[in-house]
Amino acid sequence: MNTTTTVAPKRALGFWLIGVFALVWNLIGVAFWYMQTNMTAERLALMSESDRQIYEATPGWLNIAFAVAVFGGVLGALGLLMKKRWAGTMLLLSLIALLVQMIGAYVVTPAWAVYGPAGLVMPAVFVLIAMFLLWYANKAQARGWLS
Repeated sequence: MNTTTTVAPKRALGFWLIGVFALVWNLIGVAFWYMQTNMTAERLALMSESDRQIYEATPGWLNIAFAVAVFGGVLGALGLLMKKRWAGTMLLLSLIALLVQMIGAYVVTPAWAVYGPAGLVMPAVFVLIAMFLLWYANKAQARGWLS
């Protein structure tokens, strides 16, 4: 009897660390989305006037983009950890939604007037992390780590 078995490629420790980082990072994003969309009057009163103006000028569609970004990121991270090919698709969706959210925030709210160019530092970090996670998922798929 001749049987063949296929052995999945071994994933380095870094694969699991990046997957866990991606999951925790995006779960933190979910927590921020929840706080953003469930703002209490008390928390709103604690904001600076300029932050309150930005919050009040934020249209609902930006919160939807925020949700797609973070929940897509959570699904992408889970996909990585579960070794699924669709992880890259979810991380791409997350990146696109993040770009919509970040660009939209500076176009339709007074964020630029309040924060200026310095306010782009954190959004740029978020985009770079999302781009890295997408790149890594694509690399993992190319290496045969995802099925």
